[in-house]
Amino acid sequence: MPQVTFEEIECKSALNRVQVPSMPHLRWSLNPYRGCQHACVYCFARGNHEYLGYNAGRDFERRIIVKVNLVEVLRRELRRPGWKREHVTIGTACDPYQQAELKYGLTRGALQSFRDYASPCSLITKSPHILRDLPVLRELATVAECTVLFSVATLREEVWRHIEPETARPVRRLEALAQLTEAGVRCGVMLAPIIPGLTDDAENLEAVVEAAREHGAAFVGENVLYLKPGTKEWFLPFLRETYPHLLPQYERFYRGAYAPRRYTEEVCAVVQELRERWGLTPRREPPREPVGQLALAL
Repeated sequence: MPQVTFEEIECKSALNRVQVPSMPHLRWSLNPYRGCQHACVYCFARGNHEYLGYNAGRDFERRIIVKVNLVEVLRRELRRPGWKREHVTIGTACDPYQQAELKYGLTRGALQSFRDYASPCSLITKSPHILRDLPVLRELATVAECTVLFSVATLREEVWRHIEPETARPVRRLEALAQLTEAGVRCGVMLAPIIPGLTDDAENLEAVVEAAREHGAAFVGENVLYLKPGTKEWFLPFLRETYPHLLPQYERFYRGAYAPRRYTEEVCAVVQELRERWGLTPRREPPREPVGQLALAL
């Protein structure tokens, strides 16, 4: 395990307003940490570390910013009279169950806060550590919408080891999904990112969709790899070293941040066909009105 430094800071706000027309379900985000020990080579959030004066490579993986007062600030924001209990997505720029969570417990504290204020949320992770908080998630699901998304790009061990070196095996994520589903927590799989030339073949896509269905996923979503500044400068050297035969394709595809529209539409159509074959749906938007009754929050 690489040597990691935790930099503790106090945040002024916990909830971040998000306005992305292409992602109407994403209204508010919450990230207990900045940087991520999972070290996924494709992570789109790498460039964010440069705003802190760190690099998007090893610093992103080994210099983790910890918002030590996040739970206190979040509870203050949730009890404001103007808070309309809109949907919040946890983990848009880091994995909320990276190894730092075992030390600080900020994600658990955030979930307890959403439970206490009956405020809906979803959470994106690659880690089975989430099972530590199964009791909290189960309670939260009784008073507000609560959805857990497990990110799974591939089930191929060799590819997984290269692209997500510090994460749990994909099958362990699916096993955690099954346990949460059995406990009454709504779960799905994000087939993401779909990496051109590496995980976009029909065999890999179907293997993930089939496994999601067999482990009880309620839905499967998908995203095609995009390479923002900071990420591209880290990902392309990795590709040159590990999968050099793919470089010409990427030089054509990624003149900007996104893969060509035609390619994206074609691969998403394949995923949609697989969803229909396995009786799954894409992720639906959360309801606009909160679910359940407001709990007494002390």
